[in-house]
Amino acid sequence: MAKGTQGLSAIAQRYATALYELADSSKALDDVAEDLRALRQLLVESDDLVRLIRSPILGREQQAKAMDAVMDKAGANALTRKFLGTVANNRRLFALNNIIDAFLNELARRRGEVTAEVTSAKALTKTQEKALTDALKQAIGTKVAIETKVEPALIGGLIVKVGSRMIDSSLRSKLQRLQLAMKGTA
Repeated sequence: MAKGTQGLSAIAQRYATALYELADSSKALDDVAEDLRALRQLLVESDDLVRLIRSPILGREQQAKAMDAVMDKAGANALTRKFLGTVANNRRLFALNNIIDAFLNELARRRGEVTAEVTSAKALTKTQEKALTDALKQAIGTKVAIETKVEPALIGGLIVKVGSRMIDSSLRSKLQRLQLAMKGTA
């Protein structure tokens, strides 16, 4: 592993552990986790937000104010907003994705959960998420937390990753397999 990657992981782990302890003592673990999941989705959807967290031109205060405004608009918990302000003031926003991942992994580990990454063509409803969580729990035999992502290029269906296992039932993959099969018969 590269030295820079190890350094980034160490930074992310320290911040994630600190946030976990604060959220746990404030009885706000679920709220903070929900805020961080929403923020991760915002980072996927917004190039402007990515530029904000990576900008070497913006000062600490500007980044902190901008992050606070974004999280205020998203209705984030006060603890999450204060934490992100600290991260911005310490010039560590570049590690934000790693911090989010480390926090969510720590939360799942302490709860004895397995995390399943679910990618779908459209956002899943709460009912669909619950049904998927129940089905995965039954298949795996342990608590399952799902992390959802939306990727319209899938056309339909799901891609589910649990640990090293992946189930790809997306229409995109089915069409690719059909295309390969048709090439083989020609």
